[in-house]
Amino acid sequence: MAEININPVSLKCKVCGGDIVNNYLAGTSYCANCGNRWSIADLYPDYAKYQRIIANITKANDIVESENKAASATEAKLLYKTSIIECTKFNDPISSDLVRICEEGQKKAELLAVYAKGKGYFDKGSYNSALSTLSKVKGFRNADAMIEICKEEIAKKRKRDIPWDVVFSLPLPAAVGLFFREVCHWPWVICILLFLLGSAGLGYVLYRGGVIEIIIKILSFFAAGPIIIFSIMAYAFHVPTWISVITAIGAPIALFIVFASATEQLSVLFNKDK
Repeated sequence: MAEININPVSLKCKVCGGDIVNNYLAGTSYCANCGNRWSIADLYPDYAKYQRIIANITKANDIVESENKAASATEAKLLYKTSIIECTKFNDPISSDLVRICEEGQKKAELLAVYAKGKGYFDKGSYNSALSTLSKVKGFRNADAMIEICKEEIAKKRKRDIPWDVVFSLPLPAAVGLFFREVCHWPWVICILLFLLGSAGLGYVLYRGGVIEIIIKILSFFAAGPIIIFSIMAYAFHVPTWISVITAIGAPIALFIVFASATEQLSVLFNKDK
């Protein structure tokens, strides 16, 4: 548990006149000048009235220093808040010092809450989320070490995913290129150039990751089938464009409906057999 020392407002050392430093949580005092030590109870006869408050602060500090759960951070904040409320009943130098200790503790409890959330992401291997969260609590415990690990793991994942990034970067630019070719009758050279530039741009976006990566992959997944069907019908079998478009869009939808219906029927039959 980290010690928290507070200088009292007016008490001076009786030996040298130096400032007295109190460690309220340990119940000891010492002179910052000559080093003499005393029990706080000897300097403040009514110090025992703070016993419950100090016990709560000590428990909250132990939580902040050792626990890794968001629920523990909430418990610590509640203990600090309760201690502050109880301190307001006394309105003296010691209670003011204890309030300042609690306020500092609340800040650490807030850091713990964020740290616990980031560590949860880290333990699950969600390194992007962990990096984003832990970056808010740099310097707290081992957050800096985990941040470096997150950066290394993200870099490794990006390298592993490059082939897939290339694959997913193709369907949408291909759809755009085909649209301008078939609808606007642009030259093939321009359409191919547009496709290449679009693929390169999307590939970089996918490489960088983030929410946009997920959106692009979903759109690319659903666009891939219709593009393949359209290309085969329009360019391999020379089917009219409008028929190719309708078939390319309708066939996957019809296939999905048939598959869903068949699955439901099989599920009903399976349940009846039971």
